Amino acid sequence: MDIKRANDRPTKMAPEDNFTGQVWQDPVIVGEAPSRMRATNVSFTPGARTAWHSHPVGQTLYCVTGIGRVQLEGEQVQELHPGDTAVIPPNTRHWHGAASDRLFIHLAMSETSDSGAGTEWFEKVSDDDYNKPPAPVG
Repeated sequence: MDIKRANDRPTKMAPEDNFTGQVWQDPVIVGEAPSRMRATNVSFTPGARTAWHSHPVGQTLYCVTGIGRVQLEGEQVQELHPGDTAVIPPNTRHWHGAASDRLFIHLAMSETSDSGAGTEWFEKVSDDDYNKPPAPVG
């Protein structure tokens, strides 16, 4: 067994090139072969969000606390609440982040491809796209 100690994985601020607003990342695991799993707790301040991006093997988001937003390109924005899980298909452009008035923390899980490819980043989400009302929660 290998225990990864919290003190060995400091919190870091997410890069401005790929995020809007203040976003903090706490690594949970970066898989070592044969694992390709990466998991990170991501904390978004109100209004903070990722840029558009995709993952070659998809991504799973588990909402830990707060109220979040997620949108697949071409679809309506969806709201995320504690305990919700969003499963994003492979190679699908999407973004996610906090509601405009709430903190949001999610556990982001993804895998690299067989060739080792990871997240592909695109342009930042416009304020117009971010501010579209989310679909009603059913």
